Amino acid sequence: MQIDNAVLAKLEKLSHLHVDETKKEEIIEQLTEIVSYVENLSELDTSSLDASFSTLKGGTPMREDIPHNDPAVPKSILSHAPQSDDDFFVVPAIIE
Repeated sequence: MQIDNAVLAKLEKLSHLHVDETKKEEIIEQLTEIVSYVENLSELDTSSLDASFSTLKGGTPMREDIPHNDPAVPKSILSHAPQSDDDFFVVPAIIE
């Protein structure tokens, strides 16, 4: 896939970023190089692999799910909120 000005403009819009005119050519070259590198993966024959294939023997290791209740965590999180009340975020009403 070749990245051109149209694709870069679409990426700018989707990412809400602005690329300076002086940098556009450099970024197009870099993105084209990245995409061509990733396209090399399509050369791999994965038809014999199961969709849940893992390189780890026995699959992905699982950890025990242990609940943790620390009253300091909500207070720490809510300390960054503009407004809170009784362990809840206070936000403006959106339904009249």
